[in-house]
Amino acid sequence: MIGNRKIVNEEDCKALILQDDIFSMIVDTYGYPPNWSRPPGFASLSLIILEQQVSLASAKAHFDKLHSYIGDFTPENILTLDDQEMRICQISRQKTKYLRALSSAVLSGELNLEKLSSQSESFIRQQLTTIKGIGQWTSEVYLMFCLQSKDIFPIGDIALVNTVRELTNAHTKEEILEVAAKWTPLRTLASYFLWF
Repeated sequence: MIGNRKIVNEEDCKALILQDDIFSMIVDTYGYPPNWSRPPGFASLSLIILEQQVSLASAKAHFDKLHSYIGDFTPENILTLDDQEMRICQISRQKTKYLRALSSAVLSGELNLEKLSSQSESFIRQQLTTIKGIGQWTSEVYLMFCLQSKDIFPIGDIALVNTVRELTNAHTKEEILEVAAKWTPLRTLASYFLWF
């Protein structure tokens, strides 16, 4: 079940450490990772869209500027903004389209974010990726951070892939997925360790 338990908990951390020495080394050096989470919903999904292919700090700055400009972070308020206002908030043309597509999908009822947590992961992925601008990476990060799904490895995340390459002999996408498969059913926790 999605969201039924924190990703970072002692029992799962110990199990993962027993599965792979990589995590023992990370814990010895850095300790346990934070239990990253975000509230599910429109604002968090919008922020994840803004985080695509840019630094987290840059995305957060743009999100904060947009949030400050519109007040309540709602689909209705996003759709009131014209292109110039979005540019003032440092939102690119492409991401403006994505935020508008998300806003329209929520308002039309095509996407019901409140009901996602009671659905299967495959249904959630399918629902999210039908929206323009939401691909696998965005849907996976939403599942991990907002819905606390326990067994996600976002292969599209460059930082994560690069860390796996540094710590293992895996180099191709297939090899990395093979390594990550060993961490099932705790691949989200493994990802948290590797991002940490």
